[in-house]
Amino acid sequence: MPASKGSRSSSKKAKKTGSNVFDMFTQKQVAEFKEGFQIMDRDRDGVIDKTDLRGVFDEIGRIATDKELDEMLAEAPGPINFTTLLHMFAERSSGESDDDDVVAASFRAFEKNPGEIDSEQFRLMLMAFGDKFTSQEVDDAFEQMDMDEDTGLIDSNSLISMLCAGSGKEEEESAS
Repeated sequence: MPASKGSRSSSKKAKKTGSNVFDMFTQKQVAEFKEGFQIMDRDRDGVIDKTDLRGVFDEIGRIATDKELDEMLAEAPGPINFTTLLHMFAERSSGESDDDDVVAASFRAFEKNPGEIDSEQFRLMLMAFGDKFTSQEVDDAFEQMDMDEDTGLIDSNSLISMLCAGSGKEEEESAS
């Protein structure tokens, strides 16, 4: 009898450590991912689809093409429910720094027009999602960015070249 109990215990342990993506993140991180998922799941059906993604992009003022949306959805192994989204984050969070193209694409997602990020919209996003910035932290970050004081637009090409080694001219050319 004890042998079978031991097997059962080992089996549970293997399942818990091997397949539970929730163990890879802190409770706070899981809660933040859940909050983000709920914001993206516009129709509240538990799955992020093309319509949901389009709504998110529309909300931040960026037009996404069907091709871009299809490419994003194609990165998932199937329908994107919360667990799938967590698995996708887990695959990408290896503890290493992001590739420059990932960093550049992250900032490009906030562009209203090529090379321009609306500073007020960006401020709201920085203070509302993920590791939320304080107003002072955003102010400090904005001091380091090239921003047109009259229009409130951040020069995203300059920002990306500041953050990504060797991507300055290449990024500016691809954005033009």
